[in-house]
Amino acid sequence: MSTGHDRRLLLPAAVGSRISPARSPFVAARIGIAIAVTVTICFVTGLISHWIQHPPDWFRWPAHPVWLYRVTQGTHVISGVVTIPLVLVKLWSVYPRLFARPAIGGPVRLAERGSIAVLVAAMLFQLATGLFNIAQFYAWRFFFTTTHYAMAYVAFGALAIHVAVKLPTVRAALGGDDGAAVTGAGSESATVPTIDPVADARPGEQAVSRRTVLGAAAVSAGLAGLSVAGQSVPWLRRISVLAPRSGMGPLGVPVNRTAAQASVTERALDPEYRLTVSVARSRRTFSRTELARLPQTTVDLPISCVEGWSVSARWTGVRLRDLLESVGDYRGGAVGFRSLESTGLYGSSTLPHNFAIDDATLVALRLNGSDLDVDHGYPCRLIAPSRPGVLQTKWLSAIEVLR
Repeated sequence: MSTGHDRRLLLPAAVGSRISPARSPFVAARIGIAIAVTVTICFVTGLISHWIQHPPDWFRWPAHPVWLYRVTQGTHVISGVVTIPLVLVKLWSVYPRLFARPAIGGPVRLAERGSIAVLVAAMLFQLATGLFNIAQFYAWRFFFTTTHYAMAYVAFGALAIHVAVKLPTVRAALGGDDGAAVTGAGSESATVPTIDPVADARPGEQAVSRRTVLGAAAVSAGLAGLSVAGQSVPWLRRISVLAPRSGMGPLGVPVNRTAAQASVTERALDPEYRLTVSVARSRRTFSRTELARLPQTTVDLPISCVEGWSVSARWTGVRLRDLLESVGDYRGGAVGFRSLESTGLYGSSTLPHNFAIDDATLVALRLNGSDLDVDHGYPCRLIAPSRPGVLQTKWLSAIEVLR
């Protein structure tokens, strides 16, 4: 038993004999910093995405530049995917130390171990469910959006506590002093003794160097990011082998939810279809033919979805502001949209005032030079700049200025 200032944490002999020389504070600290960076980026962009869909009273999101949401959401998904191999390497590098004794120790060690348990559980949950969401595979009953948002705070908070507790060890490891990082200058959070990659290699074995592990982590993280980046970066689509939606779909635009899935095909194709537009006390209905007779505007806008995919497209239709003014005296305010879809969470949306008056916001009738496909929202749909696809309501049935 160690006493005084030599309060090292000890590993069981069976575990310590299997430690790879590359499992050292040198590796753990550097991988940890990379994870802190990618998780912070993912956390911030995730908050933005949630606030756009469920805006607090204080939140304001700009309509320009039109590609802003495309960048933030693409960054969110790519940074999350990049984090996956980094977390796996991090767990590999610290796994033996989870068996270090004492199991609990003093308050600092208790905080460290508790934060690690919460951090690992929350991080694995976020990464796994986020990955499944990209593929639109939901093997659970809870609502992904709100659960993912709530757990983001748990994961990021646990990460912040863990970084604070391990900061002395990280500083020592980054300074090249593995010995100081190991012994912790008498701290109860010290880890196992330094391992020399050469001296500790078994006879006949080639030791894996720390730099090899770091290089492999960097390469795997880069490849993971590239495997999905083509969803939002067009010139990477050919090499993004794991991108589930990269420009494929009717008229060159992917589809998340088809008309059949929304049970609107018959009503959308009904010749008697009418769009109801309400402004103050004025109300007017439009057939699709009547909408097509109004002055038409063409804009180039990306459509971007929370799963990370985005595609630039050319949209043609009636400028929303002009449509409202053709019905009544539109004096500003948010605008509500309802879909023919009567079920589901996104059968309606609210467009803030700054989007409603924007020149690029359309009630779209055509996409890339052709009439809208029914899966893209025929007979008409909303398209506005810098908005999530789930808020670009398809199969419009009613538009109303909200007081």
